[in-house]
Amino acid sequence: MSDDHAIHRLYRHFQELPISMRVLFTGALLVLGMGYMFAMLYVFAAHSGADGKPGLSVDDIKITYSGGSGTTKLESALRGPMSSMLPQRDLATILDWIRSGADKNTYTSAIEAIVADNCLACHDGSNPHLSNLDGFENIQSVVDVDTGADLFTLVRVSHIHLFGLTFIFFILAFIFSHSYFRPVWLKSVIIAMPFFGVMADVLGWYLTKVFTPFAWVVLIAGAINGLSFAIMWIISMYQMWIYRVPEHVSSRHENPDAGN
Repeated sequence: MSDDHAIHRLYRHFQELPISMRVLFTGALLVLGMGYMFAMLYVFAAHSGADGKPGLSVDDIKITYSGGSGTTKLESALRGPMSSMLPQRDLATILDWIRSGADKNTYTSAIEAIVADNCLACHDGSNPHLSNLDGFENIQSVVDVDTGADLFTLVRVSHIHLFGLTFIFFILAFIFSHSYFRPVWLKSVIIAMPFFGVMADVLGWYLTKVFTPFAWVVLIAGAINGLSFAIMWIISMYQMWIYRVPEHVSSRHENPDAGN
């Protein structure tokens, strides 16, 4: 039997499984697909525009993890993900204040009211994951030069990222393993790719903070993860309900000598 036709004795195609299992797999794929879509939207919204240009680029990743050269945290946020959260006139006023030294007198006369009207609904200090912009003393901490994500934040996000994506890709790859995909080595590569991609992505955060060209590692790893997710999701859904199983697969139980 050729390698393309050899099938492991424990293998079961989707259409050989009970319909209840296929419904279970389909429900999981639909929820995971929706979750991954929103995750990509969040990453885009959180990191794009940090360099002052629309879209997500390698420079945005450099600024996120290594900081912006000569810019402050507040300016990076206002030029990036927060740029649409306040009127352009108020945005220009705050940016001018930051560049002129962020003095307290100007803050009291012009900036405090803008912050109160546009920012304190979220940045009032009640959420520990968001910067506290309530009062001049608190806002001073975000008008320092931006050095990117701090080590504590990276460690906190790393373990969430590693555990969460491992579970997601394990479930997705387990479902995909029931597909009929040849050659087997390519199927194995597709299954393994996102796990290496997740590790490269997280390690890239720390390396980018030290040496900014590693931002390319973060960008490429994210693309690999997304591509792997799309391939496994589409093939699994297609073969579960539409695909016609090849004859040598459906009739293999008549041949006890089926290989690996």
